[in-house]
Amino acid sequence: MTKPRTGYIRPLDLENGQVDMTHGSGGRAMAQLIEELFLAAFDNEFLRQMNDQASFPAPAGRMVMATDSHVVSPLFFPGGDIGCLSVHGTINDVAMAGAMPLYLSAGFILEEGFPLADLARIVESMARAAQEAGVAIVTGDTKVVERNKGDGVFITTTGIGVVPHGVNISGDRARPGDAILVSGPIGDHGVAIMSLRESLSFSTTIASDTAALHGLVAAMVAAVPGIHALRDPTRGGLATTLNEIARQSGVGMMLRETDLPIRDEVRAACEFLGLDPLYSANEGKLIAICRQEDAGVLLAAMRGHPLGQEAALIGEVIADDHHFVQMETTFGGRRIVDWLTGEQLPRIC
Repeated sequence: MTKPRTGYIRPLDLENGQVDMTHGSGGRAMAQLIEELFLAAFDNEFLRQMNDQASFPAPAGRMVMATDSHVVSPLFFPGGDIGCLSVHGTINDVAMAGAMPLYLSAGFILEEGFPLADLARIVESMARAAQEAGVAIVTGDTKVVERNKGDGVFITTTGIGVVPHGVNISGDRARPGDAILVSGPIGDHGVAIMSLRESLSFSTTIASDTAALHGLVAAMVAAVPGIHALRDPTRGGLATTLNEIARQSGVGMMLRETDLPIRDEVRAACEFLGLDPLYSANEGKLIAICRQEDAGVLLAAMRGHPLGQEAALIGEVIADDHHFVQMETTFGGRRIVDWLTGEQLPRIC
């Protein structure tokens, strides 16, 4: 980030002001935006150095890094917004390696004319999410594009974390006989976004499940250090994520439809909207694959954490040269749970 210049300049009007091209110029207006908005919200000892990079200590262990861009539409939705989502999404990508997230960077693409009040709301949400997760936003970048050349704000975050010695969690480690678990009801985020886009109202508010999962992961790893695979089923939902793991590991999977946790209101909304909850995005759930003999211990550890109280054992890994994901239906038959050929719901995160 650019160091602010000395000299008086009128404070930002965070109630009525708008982003303009000078806020991305590299000059005084940009320095003011950084100092009065971003630095004020994200303040920490590393960011306060105001260099073009961050210097920070790293504990012992394997380092993990993940980058995620966020273009969700609309920017604000029941249960969250693009700000907290950009923090949670990257923290979760790091955590799925069994890592403890440590630091984040944040890059903003702002559109000329975007209300500063909305930007402040997003930044404050990011700051709150990072603080609650115990992760510092230590560096970043801001660019401004002309009016009608963006869509308000896009955010890219990069996260760094550390994996403790002895932990080896990867999508290529699922083995036939392994148990498949999910940390809670699926499809909440996708349905929350879609219902808002379509201006639909239901008797019960369907809210995004966006949350930072590293605390849950830490409890799971403490209980079962030998977890084989973890993944957060975001775009493409549970079905697509399991297909990814099946291909990585060279195995098949068999799910039980009767054991899939899906809220009644989400199931009803999906039927109304013509969606399949298996492919609906999640932002606060994870899939875990472990040895069958460890499944009971792992399930108990998940249910003992606030973000895993509704965790369920939903199937098992099987040998299959075709790497199919299948499901035993409630009617006693079987069906293939295939990859999506396109995207069920674009701009979901």
